[in-house]
Amino acid sequence: MASGTLYTYPENFRAYKALIAAQFSGTQIKIADDFVFGETNKSEAFLKKFPLGKVPAFETCDGNCITESNAIAYYVANEQLRGKTDIERALVNQWLGFADSEILPASCAWVFPLLGIMPYHKQTVEHAKEDINKALTALNSHLLTRTYLVGERLTLADICVAMTLLHLYQYVLEPELRKPYQNVNRWFQTVIYQPESIAVIGAFKLADKTIEFDPKKFAETQGKSSKKEKKEKESKKEQKEPKESKKAEKVSLAKEIQEIQDSVDAAEAALAAEPKKKNPFASMPKSSFDLDDFKRFYSNEDEAKSIPYFWQKFDSENYSIWLGEYKYNNELTKVFMSCNLISGMYQRLDSMRKGAFASACIFGEDNNNTISGIWVWRGQDLVFTLSPDWQVDYESYNWTKLDPSKEQTKKLVEQYFSWIGTDKEGRKFNQGKIFK
Repeated sequence: MASGTLYTYPENFRAYKALIAAQFSGTQIKIADDFVFGETNKSEAFLKKFPLGKVPAFETCDGNCITESNAIAYYVANEQLRGKTDIERALVNQWLGFADSEILPASCAWVFPLLGIMPYHKQTVEHAKEDINKALTALNSHLLTRTYLVGERLTLADICVAMTLLHLYQYVLEPELRKPYQNVNRWFQTVIYQPESIAVIGAFKLADKTIEFDPKKFAETQGKSSKKEKKEKESKKEQKEPKESKKAEKVSLAKEIQEIQDSVDAAEAALAAEPKKKNPFASMPKSSFDLDDFKRFYSNEDEAKSIPYFWQKFDSENYSIWLGEYKYNNELTKVFMSCNLISGMYQRLDSMRKGAFASACIFGEDNNNTISGIWVWRGQDLVFTLSPDWQVDYESYNWTKLDPSKEQTKKLVEQYFSWIGTDKEGRKFNQGKIFK
């Protein structure tokens, strides 16, 4: 089995490709913990292995060195991810090229200026928007009758294209902008909410609103480098000789391309260096209960096995079980609207997925239905108060902490995890949604 060391900076979407592929394939990857972008990758030792100094970079356990994120992801992947047939492998490579040529340049040109880490030129940004629209329209059409990009199961094509779209969905594709691409939205969320993806990127949150360009922020982060670049360009201009204008033009173009690539690398590093919100679960004591393991087991086994597995693994000291009951059931009308209430709450609680699991159920029928659910999360207290991001919906519910040792709790867990039975007023189970 492939294994080795990955050199990268935190939150690098290019490195995510390999890390997620490794999660699916079982490849053991060690991330170099002493890597510092701009220092380590310019050192003599690093350049001896990776002459271009680019990251991510990967060194296999037997000393081979691989660069380029797609190549690294391919190396650590298994047969399913790479494609099982010649045509599948060709199509996977086709989509990798699509991501790098049709999505990535336009994404950088749109997102990075808004983050204040590249110069903002309105015409360039507008052109990038058009290019993204063309790419997403083509992708949306392809996914109209497909769950995944190649074949019937997830491949490297899905992982790499989704990671290339990550910044767009994170920073600019607000609900109205992503509305025309419903097939892409459905596919993208299918990929990033896989347990293997969550293990790498955490609980991803779709953009609520497109970020806006802040000239002051750009001036603060780029002022010095802009002056330096301007001075260098003026110096180069003075050194040009008329007889060598064509040669100088070619040299200038080559250097400009290199400068653009360097700017992108620096922009990504600057983005990675921005302070991230700390997940409240991170400071809690470690537990013997592997929640991600249970989620995978629950997804792949029927309730006859997954519920006993839950009780076998459950850690009552570091996790708690709660019953959440919607307060305003008398205002509920159509079942599909009740279903949308649950989906909306789940979406707004994306960053809570790493430390929680829930099964919310709708009982009854149109104009006579209720919402309630069983929730399991880290800690012993009501978890929603730990983060402002988690406080939008919880006050619409009555929350009751359940005693794991009680037989009544075990019956409720079985009912809600199995999607059976009735509510307190005798309404029959209609449908449910899992938060995982």
